[in-house]
Formats: sequence, C-alpha cells, structure tokens
Amino acid sequence: MGEDLLIETPEEGIVLATLNRPEERNALSRQSLFDAIEQLCHKLQSDLEVKVLVLTGAGSAFSAGGNLKHMRDKEGMFQGSSAEIHDQYRAGIQKIPLALYELEVPVIAAVNGPAYGAGCDLACLCDIRIASANAKFAENFVKLGLISGDGGSWLLPRLVGPSRAAEMAFTGDPIDAVMAYGYGLVSEVVPPEQLLPTAMTLAQRIAQNPARALRWTKRLMRQGQHSRLPDLLHLAASYQGICHETEAHKDLVNAFFRDKKD
Repeated sequence: MGEDLLIETPEEGIVLATLNRPEERNALSRQSLFDAIEQLCHKLQSDLEVKVLVLTGAGSAFSAGGNLKHMRDKEGMFQGSSAEIHDQYRAGIQKIPLALYELEVPVIAAVNGPAYGAGCDLACLCDIRIASANAKFAENFVKLGLISGDGGSWLLPRLVGPSRAAEMAFTGDPIDAVMAYGYGLVSEVVPPEQLLPTAMTLAQRIAQNPARALRWTKRLMRQGQHSRLPDLLHLAASYQGICHETEAHKDLVNAFFRDKKD
C-alpha cells in the first residue's frame, strides 16, 4: 500500500494497518492515503481468510486530521474553487468513510495518541476503539471555522449520544482517554506499551470465530442502524438459514458436544 499505510499480517486471520506519516502526525490530506485505505478495504472484503483488521498510527499521534499547512497554502484537496474542493472531498477523503463503513471485516482502532478532526472520525468508523492513556479525541472542526467533511456528524451521535456529540462538535474541545471511556467512545484504556498487545489479544478472540458469521453479524448491526425491527428479523432469518448449512457451524456444534463429553 506504499509508505502511507503499512500493512502487516502478524497472525493468521489478522491484518495490522498503520498510518505511517508520523512526521505529519498521520494527517489525512494525501490522496495516496485515501486510495490506500480504500484499496485495503476492497482487498479485505474479498478475502475470507481475513477476520479482523487492527488500525493504528505510527509515532505519537493516531491522526491529527487535516494537514493545516496544506490548508494554509491551499494545496492538494484544499486548492481551487468551492466547487472544486467539493469534488476533491468526494473523490478524496470521503472514500475512507464509504470504504470502512461497507467493510464487513470487524475493525479495531488502537488509538495511540491524539485523534483530532478527521482522525477522530476515522476512529469512530471502526467497530471497537481501544485507547492508550495518551489518546485524546476532538471533533474540533469548528476551531478552524470548518465542519466535519467526512461523516462525523453522522458517526459521533450514534456512538456517544446527541448531547455529548453536540458538546464535542460545538466546542471543538478535546476529551482525554478516561473521559472518552466514560462517554462510551472507547471500550478500554490501557498504558501506551500495552495498547497493541491488548488490541491483538482482542483480535485473536474475534479471529477464533468463523469469517462468514463475523461478517454477517457486522452486516446485521450496520443494517440495524436504519432498518425496522421486522425487516431486520427477516434478513436475520435468511442469514441464519445459510449459517445452519455451513461446515463451520456443524464443526463447532460437534466440537461442543465432544468437549462436553470430555
């Protein structure tokens, strides 16, 4: 995926992706990074051997959001007329929320440091967030006279509720990892040196389960965000019918009874 995004496979079924622009605090302003994340999601979606994606950042930050120097100098995605900037957002950074939202592989964010602006939104796009004690989260677009251009107004209220999301978005003030835990934004706060080991342990627990069951579970959770209960139950019944015919289900049921006998 190039130098913007490092891809590793530390264990079978687990992919580790690292935002790799520490000198820019992993800013989300490069088209090459947008393309790399989109390509990774498409690759993982078609590979049933992959069961979990862990996403983290190199250096001291998870992602500081947009590159302020590029904003100041009207470079890259920030250059041109308002219509051109609109098109650049659509063809650029908005690839990330669309690709990650459609990805059926479970995604864990190992938030190693500040996650500001688009970096906060990137963390929100993941299914589970584990935070280093050094992590901070800020939906701080208003501090620059901007709005979230990559889905934060859709994501954040669903994670922390409308009142807390409004406070974060309207003030732009950061919250630390402990407050993020209290908000329900992260599920665990750990010492910095324990972040990746903790994320990997969780990834291992998830990866013990069948790939199709994991993906369909995630798909149902996504569908549940905008479906009526009767519609979701109908879809769940369809998936369940398929699950009952898989070899993975049969093997696991048989293993349960073998273990019980022992």
